[in-house]
Amino acid sequence: MNLTEITYDSAQPIDSYGPGFFRVAGQVFHGAVLVTPWGVTSWDGLEDMAAPLALADRIDVLFLGMGSEIAHAPPAFRDAIEAAGIGVEVMNSPAAARTYNVLLSEGRRIAAALLPVS
Repeated sequence: MNLTEITYDSAQPIDSYGPGFFRVAGQVFHGAVLVTPWGVTSWDGLEDMAAPLALADRIDVLFLGMGSEIAHAPPAFRDAIEAAGIGVEVMNSPAAARTYNVLLSEGRRIAAALLPVS
């Protein structure tokens, strides 16, 4: 079996996560985060639709990590994001982080909005 190391060039991979934090491109962030290939910022959670909506012309899909367990996105959040032309994939935050990294390595137009795990 051949193993190929994944490289991200200048993109921002999610390195790890733990109770209440995410490490992205070597930097630790506490609380919810919005991760894109070009940067990472703290995010105010599901009440903050403005930050993901601002990405409408730069991404095709938003991975929404709901914390430790999968849960439905609030309908108003999903409706607003989808109305802006962004697909929303809801999963728990660990799965969202893994999926984000895989598609990031493929050069896809993606972002991840992640609530912390407990």
